[in-house]
Amino acid sequence: MKKNTRLQNFGLVLAGAVSASLLWHAFGVAGAASNADTYKQLNLFGDVFDRVRADYVEEPDEQQMIEAAINGMLNSLDPHSSYMNKKQFQDMSVQTRGEFGGLGIEVTMENGAITVVAPIDDTPAKRAGVQANDLIIKIDGTDVQGMTLNDAVDKMRGKIGTDILLTIQREGKEPFDQKLTRDKIRVQSVKYNIENNDIGYIRISSFTEQTQEGLEKAMEHFRTTLGDKVKGYIIDLRNDPGGLLDMAISVSDTFLDKGEIVSTRGRHADETQRFNATKGDLAGGKPVVILINGGSASASEIVAGALQDHKRATLIGTRSFGKGSVQTIIPLGGEGALRLTTARYYTPAGRSIQAKGIDADIVIEEELPPELKGKNVSTEGEAGLKGHLTNEGGGDEGGGSSAYVPEDKTKDLQLKAAIDLLNGVKVVSNVKPKEEKPKDGQKPDTTAN
Repeated sequence: MKKNTRLQNFGLVLAGAVSASLLWHAFGVAGAASNADTYKQLNLFGDVFDRVRADYVEEPDEQQMIEAAINGMLNSLDPHSSYMNKKQFQDMSVQTRGEFGGLGIEVTMENGAITVVAPIDDTPAKRAGVQANDLIIKIDGTDVQGMTLNDAVDKMRGKIGTDILLTIQREGKEPFDQKLTRDKIRVQSVKYNIENNDIGYIRISSFTEQTQEGLEKAMEHFRTTLGDKVKGYIIDLRNDPGGLLDMAISVSDTFLDKGEIVSTRGRHADETQRFNATKGDLAGGKPVVILINGGSASASEIVAGALQDHKRATLIGTRSFGKGSVQTIIPLGGEGALRLTTARYYTPAGRSIQAKGIDADIVIEEELPPELKGKNVSTEGEAGLKGHLTNEGGGDEGGGSSAYVPEDKTKDLQLKAAIDLLNGVKVVSNVKPKEEKPKDGQKPDTTAN
């Protein structure tokens, strides 16, 4: 059995999830302002707060004002830093455990609109047909413009069995209302089955505390059912928005026998951490194919990047989302928590995929059904988020790609390509690579025929 590599209480998350860390922040002491100008600005904030509290036309909610001010400060940093009040912190902790009440939608904030990253499998949102890249513009008739992401998420959660009305803007369509009934969301983060009688297929929809346990159950099932007949494994990370860093490390470790999995680098050199694989490959060296697309983000990209760099897996699909930053959850004295971007992560080869994403080894784009042809089914990726961190390596940004996955497996070109590859059939990209533009002063290469 593979050694459990979960990092207890590590406190790092990637997309839409929170750890159980108890990282105590010496707020107001460490990192205090070191110059008079900063103190003047803090005094200015106090003056404004007092004036609003005393003279605003109606008596304001002081707690709400403070929370809004904190969120305004954090939102100015990057799209993933935010403040969570006590209730929001509790809700996120529950979500991380893989069981919570709600609709089953992974969302982000983009240009003041709530953007769907991906619906979670077997949830009210998925069953209702909510799609990646949908914009939620109203919740129960209330415009989301001006709401924080946490406010919107809080409104979408509620008592199990109660209804909610979302107004959705989808590319090429008029805004429409979608009624959903809240349910207890039990995120079965790992599902599995046998393809072609000899291939183990593993679908990871998110990285929660249950993910490694589910993965090990899947591998045990394949071992007892197929034995030596197994030709290889398909890990489907399409539209997986991410989750816990320790789970990404653990999943990667399942298929690696040695070497670095990922490193995280913060503001200071002494904050660099490296995470290495432990001995033992549960797949016994059998070939692995990973499926990715524009909805594969964060923890998904760590797994894909680690196995790609070690040449342990072949990546099929389209370019991933490009979220290469790490968030630390810092509890604040029982009054909520701070979610703060504290590091970038790097693949074993030293690649930062921030705002760039991971390119598939074999690019296969799904064929769109007639009703979606000509429509935008692609995510803009991290690079499309306002205020995103830049990539330290420079170069062109451009994460994100098509996030469409057919419901009918017989029409799933990416899955078919993975099965063909594991069966020894040569698979080539169905998309021509982009032609590189010649550098200034250079003539383009020509070939005489």
